[in-house]
Amino acid sequence: MWASALLLPSLLAGAQGIEVIRNPYYPLDVVDKLEEATMPKVEEYMVKKIAANANNNCTLDNVAVRREWSDMSEELRQEYTASIKCLMKLPPKSDPERFPGALSRYDDFVAYHMTHAMQLHDNQHLFGAHKYFVYLFEKALREECGYTGYQPYMNYDRYSEDPINSPLLNGNASSLGGNGVLEPSYKGVPQYGRTPNIIASGGGGGCVTEGPFSDMVVSLGPTSMSTGTNLPKNPRADGTGSNPRCLRRDVNRNAAMGAKADRAFNLINNNDNMDGFYNELLGTPAPKNDPYPWGIHTAGHYIAAVDPGGDPMTSPGDPIFYFHHTALDRLWWIWQMQDAEARLNVIPSGSMPMPPMKQRRIPVPEDVMVDMEWLGPPIKLLETHDQLGGNEGAFCYVYV
Repeated sequence: MWASALLLPSLLAGAQGIEVIRNPYYPLDVVDKLEEATMPKVEEYMVKKIAANANNNCTLDNVAVRREWSDMSEELRQEYTASIKCLMKLPPKSDPERFPGALSRYDDFVAYHMTHAMQLHDNQHLFGAHKYFVYLFEKALREECGYTGYQPYMNYDRYSEDPINSPLLNGNASSLGGNGVLEPSYKGVPQYGRTPNIIASGGGGGCVTEGPFSDMVVSLGPTSMSTGTNLPKNPRADGTGSNPRCLRRDVNRNAAMGAKADRAFNLINNNDNMDGFYNELLGTPAPKNDPYPWGIHTAGHYIAAVDPGGDPMTSPGDPIFYFHHTALDRLWWIWQMQDAEARLNVIPSGSMPMPPMKQRRIPVPEDVMVDMEWLGPPIKLLETHDQLGGNEGAFCYVYV
């Protein structure tokens, strides 16, 4: 049974001003402990940045704090979901002729992702461009809808054994909503080249009927890459037309078990080079003798997603997308901070790219730009690598 526990605040040891709020129902896992042990390295890194006048006014005294969902108060969780529903009511800024299915400001983010997915998921952009994408979403929630917190992340390990009854997905008012109803034709997510070769259905796959997003109207998609079944066809071949339908989910233990804390710890601790970190995150090459051989990137995406979240093109259409990519950003940051001087600006070679992506040759990193078009101004790729002063100081946050 999942308890609504009293949240216990404290200050992070050695880091002045960073308030730690823990839900005592969940003991610290090995990644949480590693993150705490990494803070002295973060402090040392910031001392050097400040001495070099390279911190863009970001300090550990003024950083934003991104928290795990269950460490937030129920009031703040409900404020977060209300701000998303606010975005869903605001008019879009994207081109209505190019994206007639983008009916809201929320859909602006889906429209960008679905038309830039190949670039966003290549070896150059998977980490940094998604950091910027999530930051712009967080910025919209705060500036356009009055949200007073920051983008939460999900600690997969807290929910992996029983995600359907977790504070994240149990369907109550302070969750992200619940499971979809049983869709018998939905069998799961194929995993070609892996054994098992499918993330088997968790018993959902249909419309979500409980929680804050039970009345959500999905418009963009599906595309040819969708994993859902019995979905209404989009009037446009590329999925950009208006196609109103319900949010569909399959809350899935089989997926979540592939992202437990021991896997995340090994990902960070056993890879001293970016290619190793990148490949293990993606589950390439496919692990052997592993009942959940998906890789953390895939596992996190399919903890609940079916439509639009299970479609790699329209995945930000399910709000849980932002929790997953913030969780990945956290793991990347912890890995970087083990040796910031050597790891901050490295880019994967992409020798084993994420299917169906192709290896992208790395040009001079300093010359690569990330252009979010109608979402935000272009910035240099390497600016997206630094969450403590990057993007002219707009990135200034830590994870707790």
